[in-house]
Amino acid sequence: MQSLNKFNHTTQIVGVIGHPIKHSFSPLMHNISFEMLGLNYIYLPFDVTATNLKTALKGMVALGIRGVNVTLPLKEKIGQYLNEISDEANIVGSVNTVVNDNGVLHGYNTDVHGIIETLAPFKDEITGNIVTVIGSGGSSRSVLYALIKDFKPGKINIVNRTADKAESLKEYFRSKMLFENLSAYELFPPDLVSLFNDSKLIINTTSIGMSPDVDDSPTNIDESFNKDQIVFDVVYNPLQTKFLKMAESKGAIALNGLKMFVEQGAKSFELWTDQKMPIEKIYHTIKSYMES
Repeated sequence: MQSLNKFNHTTQIVGVIGHPIKHSFSPLMHNISFEMLGLNYIYLPFDVTATNLKTALKGMVALGIRGVNVTLPLKEKIGQYLNEISDEANIVGSVNTVVNDNGVLHGYNTDVHGIIETLAPFKDEITGNIVTVIGSGGSSRSVLYALIKDFKPGKINIVNRTADKAESLKEYFRSKMLFENLSAYELFPPDLVSLFNDSKLIINTTSIGMSPDVDDSPTNIDESFNKDQIVFDVVYNPLQTKFLKMAESKGAIALNGLKMFVEQGAKSFELWTDQKMPIEKIYHTIKSYMES
């Protein structure tokens, strides 16, 4: 890390806001990147609750903080306080990056970029085929936007513990993105084995299986998976969730959320600094750190 005497009145401050915030690997990723590129920036975590969000953004402008990442529970609440919102953030209804341009706050959703980059090598296999998306939160919305915009699947199943939320999301994306072939289901695994098995791509957008709850999985039935599938879990801690282990045991291609995490961070980094993050070096640095 940079020594303290390198920070001065010209140091640009960026960070992450959310509650709780202690689990975030973003400070590690960005501060290593600043050091690698010799940039006079520092990335700090700020614990901000929903009730303090508006005040925090006023403080961000007053202090000249260059930008922030936004995490739970603020992603879907922050848009109303920003001056401008990008098209993808507007449709997704979720902002995860804010840029302060001389007091004008711009909101973006770089999760979409991270999803697109993660799935890009499999675009031909996804196009025209069945995709199942588990969850109905902010990550699910980003995934649905990326899939419809860039991958053109034949059909998308939305599966959620609360059926009403899955149904609501289905209708929203039918209306907003004019994609008709969407279906909604309640997450009740015994009834969903064939649904999962018929899917070319399955994406878990929930926190099920995230550390410390590593024994949890959206499905506990091995027959949900097969060797012709791609299975993507947005969770990156642990690197291999129970969900991915089960998929891999059946011969499926298993993708964890680390690439998405780094790629979305790289897009935020570029929006703040106009510089490219050293993505490959950062990916391997974080992966090694998590495996140690």
